[in-house]
Amino acid sequence: MTESFTGDSYARGHYGDRRPGPGNSPGDIWEAFDQLRGAFKHKSAPRANRGDVRAAVLSLLAERSMHGYQIIHEIEQRSGGAWKPSPGSVYPTLQLLADEGLIHAEAEGGRKTYSLTEEGREAAAAADQWPAQWEGAENRGQAVRTLSKSGMELAQAAAQVGRSGTPEQIHQAEKELDQVRRKLYSILAQD
Repeated sequence: MTESFTGDSYARGHYGDRRPGPGNSPGDIWEAFDQLRGAFKHKSAPRANRGDVRAAVLSLLAERSMHGYQIIHEIEQRSGGAWKPSPGSVYPTLQLLADEGLIHAEAEGGRKTYSLTEEGREAAAAADQWPAQWEGAENRGQAVRTLSKSGMELAQAAAQVGRSGTPEQIHQAEKELDQVRRKLYSILAQD
């Protein structure tokens, strides 16, 4: 058997399917578990907004000319590994900046090296700083990983209640998870 004990298909096969349906006990716990697992699976940091990529590219090119992969690597280094934009976000941003006349490209050694134009220097000076998410990005990345681990541990505990609990215990766990969800959103609502 290749499924892990925490895998929901293994648990459902051995402990019964408690998801909602005819003849099943209340199973919202499985839905909650799936949502928690999905929220934390393979995520180490939040994705950057398009404007953040733009600001980062302008900031980097204000320091020196670079090619696309140098920009990606530099962003990853400066964010302590918390943010590594994909080529699919950096190269279209470079093309857009070129279309706006803020950068120009020169072929050098088989690669395009990008530099700021005079208008680009003015735009970079106006931005004047790295995107806010870069500040303390290394600590932020570690905090996100720790939060993800805590979320997975919570999801595993919820799954265990779903596998082994009585209908009353499952209902109680659902209420507790709902309260935790509300508390987490209230944290984001704080100023």
